[in-house]
Amino acid sequence: MVTRASGMKLFLIILPSLFQAVTNSLRIHPRLDSHTCPLGQFPCGNLSVCLPQLLHCNGVKDCDNGADEENCVDNSGWLQILGGMLSTKSSKARREEETMDCMLDLFPEQCQCWAKNIDCTGHGLRTVPLVSSNVTKLDLKNNKIYLLVDNQFVAYKNLEKLLLQHNKIRLISTHAFAGLSGLKMLFLSHNKITQLRPRVFRDLHHLEWLMLDNNHIAKIVPAAFVGLKSLYFLYMLNNSLTKLPNASICAETPKLSWLELEGNKIRALRSSVFQECGTFTVLILRRNKIRWIQEGTFSKLNGLVELDLSSNRLEELLPSLFTGLHDLQQLNISYNPLKQIFADQFDSLPHLRSLSIEGLEIPNIQNRMFQKLTNLSHIYFKKFQYCSYSPHVRSCKPNTDGISSFENLLANIILRVFVWVIACITCFGNLFVICMRSFIITENSQHTMAIKSLCCADCLMGIYLFFIGAFDLKYSGEYNKHAQVWMASIQCQLVGSLAMLSSEVSVLLLTYMTFEKYFCIVFPFSHYKAGKKQTISMLVIIWLLGLSLTLVPFWCKESFGNYYGRNGVCFPLQSDVTEKPGARGYSTGIYLDALCWIPIFLLKLLSLLQVEIPGTITSWVVIFILPINSALNPILYTITTTSFQEKVKLCLQTKQQSLQEAPGSQKSFILVSIHTSTA
Repeated sequence: MVTRASGMKLFLIILPSLFQAVTNSLRIHPRLDSHTCPLGQFPCGNLSVCLPQLLHCNGVKDCDNGADEENCVDNSGWLQILGGMLSTKSSKARREEETMDCMLDLFPEQCQCWAKNIDCTGHGLRTVPLVSSNVTKLDLKNNKIYLLVDNQFVAYKNLEKLLLQHNKIRLISTHAFAGLSGLKMLFLSHNKITQLRPRVFRDLHHLEWLMLDNNHIAKIVPAAFVGLKSLYFLYMLNNSLTKLPNASICAETPKLSWLELEGNKIRALRSSVFQECGTFTVLILRRNKIRWIQEGTFSKLNGLVELDLSSNRLEELLPSLFTGLHDLQQLNISYNPLKQIFADQFDSLPHLRSLSIEGLEIPNIQNRMFQKLTNLSHIYFKKFQYCSYSPHVRSCKPNTDGISSFENLLANIILRVFVWVIACITCFGNLFVICMRSFIITENSQHTMAIKSLCCADCLMGIYLFFIGAFDLKYSGEYNKHAQVWMASIQCQLVGSLAMLSSEVSVLLLTYMTFEKYFCIVFPFSHYKAGKKQTISMLVIIWLLGLSLTLVPFWCKESFGNYYGRNGVCFPLQSDVTEKPGARGYSTGIYLDALCWIPIFLLKLLSLLQVEIPGTITSWVVIFILPINSALNPILYTITTTSFQEKVKLCLQTKQQSLQEAPGSQKSFILVSIHTSTA
């Protein structure tokens, strides 16, 4: 979407437009009738072909005429109004722009002049310079002016634009703007103004644009706007306002249409503040600290087109909060700590085209919430799974969480294939090691027990991947219809807990085995060696500890919420001495384990630091990085070891000798127990 900053750049190059032209630009245009298509599908322009919601505005032309990628930009609200203003630029302004010859007699030498315009930008001026009285535009940006004294501009009756941005103005005298009856645009942005004195603008009867953004204004009173009978646009972004006046802010500004109060510290809105503001079309209140909005606050804003309440501290919205906003086209309530949204919250907004509810968990979400919004064309959620509750909306964002898509649990075809490949390698590799370790008897049975236990833990990861692959097939082509139910289901909780149990136990077992090997190498002559009972006890403790950590989210639902159901894969990531060959192999195993877990650790650390992690990263971590440890453990700790290879070789040789000695007899194959001193 186009940013407000870029919008402001456009404001600086346009002249005020007629209010009637703006009003015409706000007329509701009927939405393309889609009754011929089934619910959840939309037509390809004038063709009889219907495509599902997910194929519209996805960056790919699926219709033969490309109509599915047309009208995808959200132009509702202030963008549409701005377009109307740009199209109504006066012919007089165009003629003045074409005239480059200076028509003024008096102006500072360092300044530039063309037509009746003077540009003194960035010349270090400390006071307002003396210029010809017939000047129409005076640009004093980026200077060092710190005070506007009484009657400063009294001689400039024809002045229409006064630009004083990026100065050091702290104080504006009560009569500073006396005599500027023709002024239409006043820019006081990026100064150090702390207050607006009563009646300071009383002579500015034709002023339409008042820019006061990025100052330090902490309080405003309606009396400060006395005289602003023609004011259309009031821009007070990034000030220090903590509250708005109890009396109507429009008492002295009957034509005020656009009020920008973003980035202040407003805590509450009373019903009286907008009571006389029937001409409002845009009201921006984002990035404040609003906790409470009195009932009826917006009831008189019949012509409001855009309302932005995002990034505040609202915990609840009154059911009747939006009553009376019949012409509202764009509503943004994103990033508020709302506990719930009523099913009929938006019923009084029949012309709403764009609804932003990003960053909101909606536990009670249902189709009923959006059913009455028949003109809605754009909707923005926190989770793409919510899109299934607004099938009649053509453009729903996000359309993926990086893991899943509208169609499949695993969005990427590579992930859909390799989930089965890695699951097979993990399960069959670990099962093979368990079987071979069971048949081949060694003296170091304690180490064998630990290896078999590790394989069991790693095998759970393979089972987890099999389940994910199976449910991906089950929901293939229609995943988004079942996404919410799946993530909240007991199946998802159990599948996710399998992966967590596997990860926890695997790490604990590797830690235990590492310390055991360390003591054997560093203290080879120590009399203490873990016996069978001690090893069994330690393995039981490790499994119980891993199981406890896995079950904690089930016991503390209030704290953890839907811990395992935060995404479609049900895994909670939102976060110089030369060595001998044997030692080198063991070190390689440790390094590989570290490489497997370092990404997980980093993701969780970033998650705790409130850094947004793309869902695409999560899906690749879960399918590839996380199971690598489980898939490689049987290779690192059994199949590649010299002792294991020798035992398999001896077993095969023994079998071959037995068959050669009695070629005519049919003897059953008996595994030979080979006793060695090492595992």
